[in-house]
Amino acid sequence: MINATEDARPAKTPLRAALSSWTGSALEYYDFAVYGTAAALVLNVLFFPDTTAPGMAILLAMGTVGVAYVVRPLGALIMGPLGDRFGRKFVLMLTLFLMGFSTFVVGCLPTFDQVGYLAPALLVLCRLIQGLSAAGEQASAISVSLEHSAETKRAWTTSWTLHGTQAGTLLATAVFIPFTAFLPEEALFSWGWRVPFWLSALVVLTAWLIRRGLDEPPAFKEARNAHPPLQAVFRWHKAAVLRVAACAMVNTVNMVFTVWSLSFATSIVGLERSTMLLVSVIANAIALLAIPAAAILSDRLGRKPVFIAGALGAGLMMFPYLAAVSSGNWTLIFICGAIMSGCAYSMANSIWPSFYAEMFPTSVRVTGLALGTQIGFAVSGGLAPVLASAVAGASGENWVSVAGFTAGVCVFTALAAMTAKETKGLSLEEIDTVHEARSR
Repeated sequence: MINATEDARPAKTPLRAALSSWTGSALEYYDFAVYGTAAALVLNVLFFPDTTAPGMAILLAMGTVGVAYVVRPLGALIMGPLGDRFGRKFVLMLTLFLMGFSTFVVGCLPTFDQVGYLAPALLVLCRLIQGLSAAGEQASAISVSLEHSAETKRAWTTSWTLHGTQAGTLLATAVFIPFTAFLPEEALFSWGWRVPFWLSALVVLTAWLIRRGLDEPPAFKEARNAHPPLQAVFRWHKAAVLRVAACAMVNTVNMVFTVWSLSFATSIVGLERSTMLLVSVIANAIALLAIPAAAILSDRLGRKPVFIAGALGAGLMMFPYLAAVSSGNWTLIFICGAIMSGCAYSMANSIWPSFYAEMFPTSVRVTGLALGTQIGFAVSGGLAPVLASAVAGASGENWVSVAGFTAGVCVFTALAAMTAKETKGLSLEEIDTVHEARSR
């Protein structure tokens, strides 16, 4: 029920905000995810010198994946305050062009055989730009959808941002399948791997056409920043930033599933590339159904129980999934992958946009959300593939340690989530009022 106070405010457009966030996030995270897929399949061969240890080239490639995550807190320090000062839309357009440019350039880079160590250096530079861009993308898109949402459907509306990133990840994985399945290996390693990166030009154009008509949410137009966003966050919302960072480390599950396990399966176990990519495609397709379903559940039961159940379930399922990959049992690989990533991880993935964003008031929401998530993503995304490769040993075969490491991180994120306040029953105005009282 909308009250008279809400009627007097500028109109909310939840459907338009959700569509804009979904489409832009899907297209932008296609750019981000396509790099991770390429790193697992071809970049370790093309951009790094030969090594005697089978797991070393994978470790180096995983390091370039992690670079974009490590730099993301810096991007949050830049993009977050811009979003709270100049608008969510301003940041969404800026990050779109930064991401598209850097991704297109990766497809044009010379390889190690052509220019030596300049090749991985240029690769890292492009990856740094991607990380700076992604730091502001999700926080701004989530804030737009949250602040345009009906009060009783905030988890549902914000979940479409993550639904979009899931669709982008699905597209990034799927686009490699015909190249790995039908191209000769020589063609794949000479030019085929470049095409998915070049497609980012179409990505940018499409996302720009959709996002240019987006309006700033009413809550942002009415918000007043009595202090600079960074100052306010560090002074009054440090605990929320740390809590979000800890919870965001659940992303370790996704990194191990989409990056490390793909390299493990294809480079160590010797499984077929295109079939392993299909595992990720199916898991992501199931996630497209699981994400909105979990969001509906959260709007009824609360943020915390759904998030915690998803995190613990995903950590537990990593053991049977990696065991199936190690044994080469395709039936179990598909089943366990679908349950772990498509169902359990998607529960936590669906809830975190509303769960984290509601820990901050409107006036500093993008800054606080960006900082918290990007610190957590920097630790999980930046270190998880590298640590997974390290604990797997020089031979790359110790999957049990990798599963144990992932499960331990999931328990940690669940414990952090337990310390949060349940916000399902509060309106955004009430959330702002609570935070304003703390800052007086």
